[in-house]
Amino acid sequence: MLAQARHIIVGIIDFCHRPFARVIPTQTFRYLACGGSNTVLNIGLFSLSLKFLFTHETVHLFGGLNITADVAAYIVAFCISFPIGFTLSRHIVFPESNLHGRIQFFRYALTTATFILTTYLLIKLFDVLLGMIPHTKGSYALLHSITYTIITVITAVMSYISQRRFTFKTIDKEIAVDNEVVAD
Repeated sequence: MLAQARHIIVGIIDFCHRPFARVIPTQTFRYLACGGSNTVLNIGLFSLSLKFLFTHETVHLFGGLNITADVAAYIVAFCISFPIGFTLSRHIVFPESNLHGRIQFFRYALTTATFILTTYLLIKLFDVLLGMIPHTKGSYALLHSITYTIITVITAVMSYISQRRFTFKTIDKEIAVDNEVVAD
């Protein structure tokens, strides 16, 4: 069933890739399609969770622990989009990787955590830098939207490179360590 789903998804993505084939390599286009779709899913889940699941400002957890509604909505969206993103990357974008699935998953989690932290730090950096620039109330949201777009592009490019060269890399079987390569 997974092979059939992969065949359908790859067929659709590759069909959409045809007009861009001279400009964008197939793997990069697949990454953009899968990553973009997963990002849209994440944003949609975040918005729906915030609107329908977490209607109060504070979410009360066990033991008196409280989190804000937007953090709770982020957690819900992440818990759904993270495994979907991994599955798409593993089976659609980088199917040639010969690393064990558990190693790919660990590396995917590691790079995801790294880019969550990177995004947070870049947001804080731009927040400090923008705080030094005099601006009106109306320009504040615009400046932050522009910087967030720049941050998203930076992290997406870095994520693609790290996934291609680290998370889902292909190891030459002749020089690979036996425990890192999927057995034939």
